[in-house]
Amino acid sequence: MRFASDTILNAMTDTGLIPVFNHADLEIAKQVLDASYQAGIRVFEFTNRGPHSLKVFKGLVLYAEKYEDLVMGIGTIFTVQEAKDFLFAGADFIVSPALVLDVAHYCNMKNVLWIPGCATVTEVHQAHLLGAKLIKAYPGNLLGPGFISAIKAILPEVKLMPTGGVEPNEENLSAWFKSGVTCVGMGSQLFKKEWLAEKQFKPLEAKIKATLQIIQSL
Repeated sequence: MRFASDTILNAMTDTGLIPVFNHADLEIAKQVLDASYQAGIRVFEFTNRGPHSLKVFKGLVLYAEKYEDLVMGIGTIFTVQEAKDFLFAGADFIVSPALVLDVAHYCNMKNVLWIPGCATVTEVHQAHLLGAKLIKAYPGNLLGPGFISAIKAILPEVKLMPTGGVEPNEENLSAWFKSGVTCVGMGSQLFKKEWLAEKQFKPLEAKIKATLQIIQSL
């Protein structure tokens, strides 16, 4: 873990976009990381989806050492053991799709930034009480910007990041940021399967750069 929680949060706020990515091929993951960094990304989330994830993440963290200001996080963490494994592999922060109390307590003990997934006012409030500095509104496609607005109306101090249902266009991004999000997570909408299959990384870089420009304009 190379970065303090506040440094990570500042990087997330400044760029406004956290790519969410998983792939079984380390070489493709490296190319995606390069394209993302060149486009302006400074916080990157790999996800723990599949038996290959830990091995690929280890390789990706080593590869990312050439980018001194790039924050590397791991998502889809449900257990303390998973958190331990990926922190040992070099993760700077932990993201969960749900509010997992054991993971929250462990990360607090280790002074690691953890981002729980929440879908109700009760979950958001509980996560806030547990010390979550950023909360993942998930699944974003079901919750929508209206959920963010409702939460911010009663818990204005809470920082929220929707993932799922966020699209790389001005209309969608405008709705999310007007609702009060701190940043957004985006996966399949950025990383088109055909680009990855054909190893076309320049279109990916261009898409991320254009998305970041939209976010900065908002």
